[in-house]
Amino acid sequence: MTTVVGIGYLLAFSLFIVGLMGLTGPKTAVRGNALAAAGMVVAIVSTLLLPGMGNWWLIALGLVLGAIVGVPAARKVKMTAMPQMVALFNGVGGGAVALIAWVEFRDTAGYVGLPLHVSVASLFAAIIGSVSFWGSLMAFGKLQGWLPARPVAVAGLLHRLLTVVALVAAFVYAITVMVGGTSEWLVIGVLISSAFFGVLMVLPIGGADMPVVISLLNAATGLSAAAMGLALDNTALIVAGMLVGASGSILTNLMAKAMNRPLASILAGGVGGGTESSGGDRTEDRPVRSTNATDAAIQLAYANRVLVVPGYGMAVAQAQHVVRELADLLERKGVDVGYAVHPVAGRMPGHMNVLLAEADVPYESLKDMDESNSLFGQTDVALVIGANDVVNPAARTDPDSPIYGMPILDVLASRSVIVLKRSMGAGFAGVDNELFVDPKTRMLFGDAKASVSDVVEELKKL
Repeated sequence: MTTVVGIGYLLAFSLFIVGLMGLTGPKTAVRGNALAAAGMVVAIVSTLLLPGMGNWWLIALGLVLGAIVGVPAARKVKMTAMPQMVALFNGVGGGAVALIAWVEFRDTAGYVGLPLHVSVASLFAAIIGSVSFWGSLMAFGKLQGWLPARPVAVAGLLHRLLTVVALVAAFVYAITVMVGGTSEWLVIGVLISSAFFGVLMVLPIGGADMPVVISLLNAATGLSAAAMGLALDNTALIVAGMLVGASGSILTNLMAKAMNRPLASILAGGVGGGTESSGGDRTEDRPVRSTNATDAAIQLAYANRVLVVPGYGMAVAQAQHVVRELADLLERKGVDVGYAVHPVAGRMPGHMNVLLAEADVPYESLKDMDESNSLFGQTDVALVIGANDVVNPAARTDPDSPIYGMPILDVLASRSVIVLKRSMGAGFAGVDNELFVDPKTRMLFGDAKASVSDVVEELKKL
């Protein structure tokens, strides 16, 4: 039976790795996700076949209950709510690891008689798992709108002091357990202190940084699972956790570089929504040049190159399919159409890529930030659909802006800009956007899907 379990684990690991490789491109992502899911099924079945595994029916019951809750939630969730679902599901994984560490403490009467590496790994898993769970709940609340997207903190230094105290308390409790403490209140203290640290760490981080936070917490969950696998001597948990932790860490680093922000600065709540203005003149006191669907259609039809800049507003309106229809019409008229995708556009890593892939937009039409910025100078019309912070010139021009230093899509290098937006409201970072009042810009107000549909109808008449 041990040999069968070993073969099952080897098959599961292979499926995990092949599945992750599939996630690197939109054409193979669905298959990759299915392979990784199949690998998890194989790993679970293999674990249930381990010699001495008792109460397997309870585990099976838990899997069934989880599927009853998780499958409908995943199938019915709107694309605009996908980021908060990812944050929530990721947090649940960290919470599960923390609870396992607690149960292990109880079953061994405080890790008595166990090797030192087991207690260290278990306590590490408890700390990181609890941080990930509560931090993910805060990220979920910000994304869902239940908590302010702007940074929330107890007055300055006091907040940082409380954060440090919570982290120190978690380690003090953990060290007390490692030196022989057996009171269950010690491990509860570890979990509660870590929970406070997770909450206090995420609350001061503004909305513009949420994609990085989600990625970081995902990596933390993976590392906590790997640590718990080491404590339980479960190879599947170790490998799966390390794959998640490694990929999440790499993605976090790439996202931080894309924002030109050190990760430490992001965790300190440096970017996003803390101010009421960008630090310069407020845009509501300056003239706005609006346009309509007819004029926008004419402007687009007679362009040589158009770059579409998608943002969260496109996701909210579910406009990706009609945007694809617009692009097809323009291409039939001889217009070169591309999509300028900022790496942190939306609410999670790859949010815009997922939306555009759903509309069957050719992957080669998607331009990364560097390529896009090299093309804007030869672009006749930049069509900004619901994007805000990632095209805000204040990131380059206003040192007092909370997003100053973040790389942006340089849409103002285009000959003209059309912005589709419901209103002049600030983006998720809470910062006024100078782009909207620039002489090159024309604002087409309204729901993005309805506005693009109107432009499509006008194009058909030309």
